[in-house]
Amino acid sequence: MNYIVMMPAAGSGQRMGAGFNKLFLMLGNKPILIHTLEVFENDLACVEILLAVKQEEQSEIQAALNQYGITKVTRLVDGGSERQYSVAACIEAYDGDDIVLVHDAARPFIQQAVIKDLVSTAAKYGASIAGVQAKDTMKLAPLGIVEKTVDRETLWIIQTPQAFQIEVLRKASNQAKEDGFLGTDESMLVERLGYPVRIVQSTYDNVKMTTQEDIVFGEILLKRQRESKLKEDEI
Repeated sequence: MNYIVMMPAAGSGQRMGAGFNKLFLMLGNKPILIHTLEVFENDLACVEILLAVKQEEQSEIQAALNQYGITKVTRLVDGGSERQYSVAACIEAYDGDDIVLVHDAARPFIQQAVIKDLVSTAAKYGASIAGVQAKDTMKLAPLGIVEKTVDRETLWIIQTPQAFQIEVLRKASNQAKEDGFLGTDESMLVERLGYPVRIVQSTYDNVKMTTQEDIVFGEILLKRQRESKLKEDEI
């Protein structure tokens, strides 16, 4: 089943401490952004990518797309000051009816099997999100004092992609704008309208490149991918 991707890429990356957009940082021999885009570039079911970027970075990003042969980015949309505004701009720019995946540009290790599950689940139910179950003991401590230990079997760490039927996402985005509501992710906007959002099991490798430590872990994952591919080629 075909899908399109809306990818907010207009962040500042302050937690990375790079002094510039972290998506331009090199992971192996390519920028983080290119690694992420290549996942979808290499998936036949992905028919289009809308990339929300800062106006002042458009020429640099377009040059990178050309250099690395990324052809599925059809539009560079003006990104907003918040992730939600960038995604809203992508929604406004899109007039098709395919399933929409919203994905963090700094998550280059999402697996295509997870993407496929997200798309099929969203097509059937309206909304689905990638996540992994919490592994550590979890405490509820709103004031820094433990109130209770929470059953971790009921807790999920949510990632992207998050997949939606376009009309569900558009309605949630428009309602949030009308209400002046700012959410932490697209699922939150859909949830507040009462739509059930189903979780699809993802992998713990699907990390977001947020800090320098994440880059170190990313290099390890990249090395593992290369070694796995070499073994496959030998078979």
